[in-house]
Amino acid sequence: MSWPHINHIQMLRYAGLFQYASVGTPFLRYDSLVEDLSQKQLPAAYAHLWLACYVVFGIGYWYLTHDLGDRRRTPLRRVLQIGLLLVLNLAAVAIGWFSQSGISALLLAVIAVVLPWLLPLRVAIAWMVLQNFSLVPVFASIREPVFSLGDAFLQSSLFLGFSVLAFVTALVTKQQVEAREEQRRLNSELRATRTLLAESSRLSERMRISRELHDLVGHHLTALSLNLEVASHLVHGQAQEHVRQAQTVAKLLLSDVREVVSQLREGDSIDLTQALRNLTEGVPGLAIHLELPPRFSVDDPKRAQVLLRCAQEIITNTVRHAGARNLWLHFERNAGRQMTIHARDDGQGATQFKQGNGLAGMRERLAQFGGSVDIKTGKGQGFTLDASLPLESGA
Repeated sequence: MSWPHINHIQMLRYAGLFQYASVGTPFLRYDSLVEDLSQKQLPAAYAHLWLACYVVFGIGYWYLTHDLGDRRRTPLRRVLQIGLLLVLNLAAVAIGWFSQSGISALLLAVIAVVLPWLLPLRVAIAWMVLQNFSLVPVFASIREPVFSLGDAFLQSSLFLGFSVLAFVTALVTKQQVEAREEQRRLNSELRATRTLLAESSRLSERMRISRELHDLVGHHLTALSLNLEVASHLVHGQAQEHVRQAQTVAKLLLSDVREVVSQLREGDSIDLTQALRNLTEGVPGLAIHLELPPRFSVDDPKRAQVLLRCAQEIITNTVRHAGARNLWLHFERNAGRQMTIHARDDGQGATQFKQGNGLAGMRERLAQFGGSVDIKTGKGQGFTLDASLPLESGA
């Protein structure tokens, strides 16, 4: 059975909440829980502390996962997330200490679900292993049954398997979500390229038809008019009148052919409106605000391709590196037959900007036609890009 509309990230989150709720079932019989602790000669306050740590863990997990998978992560937010992870780990270990049981290992498996989304892979793996072996003092402190230090290590290793299963499940889900988002973005690029190709084919076909009309029909009609002009001087009477009527019709037909050829050549520009709309629609995790001229057409197919590739590179960089939720993309044609692109996002920006291969390629494409690109950024200010492309070649 296929569930295409289910958010896999939210499924993981609620699975973790279900595991958390299952760990809290001992509190359904709170009096019996206190009595069991007293039989183990433990203070009754341990039950209250156990409950307090359990509540802290739930609140921390709910806040930590409310925007799981969001790309926009500022440095302050990263610090806050790591701090919450530490709080969750301490709460889980404290629950094991106060309950004198291995129930905290189930909560560490819940934390393992979150690790691939918040930390780099190697750091996440190291965190998962260390958090499980932090239970060694907990197991060594349990009074019934008594664990030696070696037994405590073995017990922690056994529970590590649960965390590994949860971690790998979350990691595979994360990779699938990223692959699906990349597929959606590539599909948008493919639809935009297909639209541009269709416009280029339409332009080529119109040019071919106009040339055929001009070169074949136009020349034949011109020759026919000349022959009728000669014939009009060679005949007399009623025949001459018919020849002149035929000459008039031939001239009218030649004029109509020239008008059709002119109309075909007047519409020989590529309309980029639909191609750009296809490119900006369906980009995952990014709201693109596109502003275009009323009729956005370009005469040169190569320049049209440059504009489309520039927009594609801007969107790709914003999705992968900017950590933004919104991108404003504005195309404008000025009086000097020059197209300008203004793009800005609400990402985190950067104090030091290093140009990659994609932006270098954009700069080279624009420079090939006399254009230029300028990029500005700052920490917490997002990225701003201004590009210009002359729509006509210089003399």
